[in-house]
Amino acid sequence: MKPYYTQQVFSLKAFLIITILIISNIVFAQKAGMITGRVTDENNLAVELVNVSILGEPGGTSTAADGSYSLQVPAAKQLKIVFSFVGYKTDTAYIKVAAGEKLRVNRTITSTATELGRIVIEDRNIRNTNLIRIDARTVNALPTASSGIEALLKTMPGVVSNNELSSQYSVRGGNYDENLVYVNDIEIYRPFLVRTSQQEGLSFLNSDLVSSVLFSAGGFDAKYGDKLSSVLDIKYKHPTKFAASATASLLGATVHMEGISKDKRFTYLAGARYKTNQYLLNAMETKGSYKPVFVDFQSLLTYTLSDKLELAVLGYISSNKYTLIPESRETKFGTYFTPLRLTMYFEGQEVDRYDSRMGAITLTQKPNKNLQIKWITSVYNSRETESFDVLAEYYIALLDNQPTATDSIEVVETKGVGGFFNHARNQLDMTVINAENRYSYSKGKNYALWGIKYQHEIIADRMNEWQRIDSSAYSIPYNPGTPGQPGNLTDFVLNYHLQTDTNISSNRYTAFAQNTWTLDRDSTQLAFTAGIRFNYWDFNKQFIVSPRVSLSYKPNWEKDMMLRFSAGYYYQPPFYRELRNLQGKINPNLRAQKSIQFVAGNDFNFHSWGRPFKFVTEVYYKYLTELVPYQVDNVRIQYLGINGSKGYAYGIDMKVNGNFVKGVESWASLSYMKTAEDLYNDYYVESYNAAGEVIHNGFTEDITAVSSDTIYPGYIPRPTDQRITFGLFFQDFLPMNPTFKMNIGLYFGTGLPTGAPNTPLYTHTYRLPPYRRVDIGLSKQIIGGEALQPKKGFFGGFKSLWITAEILNLLQVNNTVSYTWVRDVNNNMYGVPNYLTPRQINIKIGAEF
Repeated sequence: MKPYYTQQVFSLKAFLIITILIISNIVFAQKAGMITGRVTDENNLAVELVNVSILGEPGGTSTAADGSYSLQVPAAKQLKIVFSFVGYKTDTAYIKVAAGEKLRVNRTITSTATELGRIVIEDRNIRNTNLIRIDARTVNALPTASSGIEALLKTMPGVVSNNELSSQYSVRGGNYDENLVYVNDIEIYRPFLVRTSQQEGLSFLNSDLVSSVLFSAGGFDAKYGDKLSSVLDIKYKHPTKFAASATASLLGATVHMEGISKDKRFTYLAGARYKTNQYLLNAMETKGSYKPVFVDFQSLLTYTLSDKLELAVLGYISSNKYTLIPESRETKFGTYFTPLRLTMYFEGQEVDRYDSRMGAITLTQKPNKNLQIKWITSVYNSRETESFDVLAEYYIALLDNQPTATDSIEVVETKGVGGFFNHARNQLDMTVINAENRYSYSKGKNYALWGIKYQHEIIADRMNEWQRIDSSAYSIPYNPGTPGQPGNLTDFVLNYHLQTDTNISSNRYTAFAQNTWTLDRDSTQLAFTAGIRFNYWDFNKQFIVSPRVSLSYKPNWEKDMMLRFSAGYYYQPPFYRELRNLQGKINPNLRAQKSIQFVAGNDFNFHSWGRPFKFVTEVYYKYLTELVPYQVDNVRIQYLGINGSKGYAYGIDMKVNGNFVKGVESWASLSYMKTAEDLYNDYYVESYNAAGEVIHNGFTEDITAVSSDTIYPGYIPRPTDQRITFGLFFQDFLPMNPTFKMNIGLYFGTGLPTGAPNTPLYTHTYRLPPYRRVDIGLSKQIIGGEALQPKKGFFGGFKSLWITAEILNLLQVNNTVSYTWVRDVNNNMYGVPNYLTPRQINIKIGAEF
């Protein structure tokens, strides 16, 4: 009876709460009015996702794809309606409506983009393309261990990153090297030698300087470069007045400043960042002295030479240094029936440094109202060094799975004792010089783009790296022999040794052209884009041609839907990392990887609960040839250096975003993806004894075998074959006090394939455990927004001030990023999981001026 009584009480409480909410809504509706309208830009084009709010009141809404909105407002009260969106000047309207009255308020908002005379460089209708817009303002709201634009990307459909310490990501079955990143049409590069996410410093993208973020997970236009997976197109701000900001947390600090001269001809935008993840690393299983210091500075200066000519200079410098003096590690792993413990003790240290510099000059000319010309020159230089000498001694213990009442854990058996010594003195110097000329021409229903680019690359790579493995006084590999011969107990045998001295100087020539035709008739919209790219690299003497097309169609339906389809050839000519194989040798005959892609999508705008939402679905298929097989350890990609396989990738991406809570945007994404490859000439021999049992797997038949079969593995999962991923970014606030806010980031991904080092790729089918993580942030707005705004005194110059407490890895999940492989004297290997960060609390304070 007690459970039934409790259930009845709970049901009664729920009924009363629902009744109160319904009555409250009815009473409010009787005392409220409604405003509706449409928001357009200077060219009378609809502007999507404009925030519409009531100054001093909680809630709000945002515009749909056609610029329309509707908002319930208090009646018989003078109200100030605010219309705001990144890249546009904030507009306001004063209204007063009677109860039950519906008032139409249309607004035209003005772009704050770069102006050349009377011409505005505008963001064209991205809904016709595979690009999606990401609101850069949400970067500071997202709780994460690694801040930045890349942290937002991890919640997007099709994007995979199972590492909260890293800014790297893979898209739709590709790897980290297959993503294009542009800032103001300038291609951005990243370090090559980074092995683990702990070493990774600051990425180039500074979110304080960003005004526009566009992202495509595939099927992008010919104007973008030659890579297989994705493109991230960033535009930095063009200041219209003085502004500044600063943030500080346990993980680092940032500061930025922007402004414009009195004559409106000169603008400046600058930002500096400091990052240290020492606080996070000190909580990990490997104990020691961590000293990560990552700093950078970048600036964008523009000067309007005339009404038709503008000069921009982008500068960047960064220094990322990582020092580790490891001491000990203890990791428990295995199963309930065979619990194991790895204990390690270290000597030595690791010092890594990644320094980068870049300078770019852009000259933009507008000869007439239809034509725009850009000349872009840039120089990127990086010096990366790795230096480590680390001696580790370990033992693996089998533990008692039934501990005593004293909770002491008894060691049942020592499974293995050994050690290893890792040594490296590696240095990579890279310089990339670019010169590019781009044109855009718009007239009537046509919009054409074309351009040419020259790129010169200078790379100097020096490696001296080796490892010695020791188990029970034996060097591994162990080959018993006579004294003085390899394998004798006194001999020093290396597990591997890489020593290279490589210098490459090469030139790339690229060109592209594309045109978009649009047709609007009877509320029906049709857009067709056709383009082609050319690429030639004089190092491997390969010339490639990449045609690409896309079609978008908005039918005259009652529901607001946009149908899209794109297809094309996508090539990725090798860069230096792909050329180098596992032995450090360069393959000058390596060809470009090739992908034929088909993408079909549906973009659906709808209203629910009186608020706007967008649901986007895309299905895709990629046919892959001339692939360069690789393996992944943490964030380090090691290529085989040959065009050794073919493959495929297919899947579906879904995302819904909108005002789940009135006035603030949230989104959720769900993806299913499968990717596999078939290695050329890949086989192994199974040998059987007289009883038909397998006694040997290898490339040759066992001499004691009675019979054998040659096995061809066929298609195997690629290292990025993560079948299901889910991402969520959710914002909420207290309705009675919107200065208190809550933000959640939730991530889930099924396990990735992995395998032991120095083993054939067809054996890399073991899966890492699923990646599961929840981060939550609780913030208080002290100044600005709905909070008080002091007019004078110390805080009088503050535009906003807020403080946030973040709980990172709220559920305390031990996510595995990779495995440390240790051996015993019998050459048996044990995969010991390397866990990511545990639950931590981060405090962050930010201000805008």
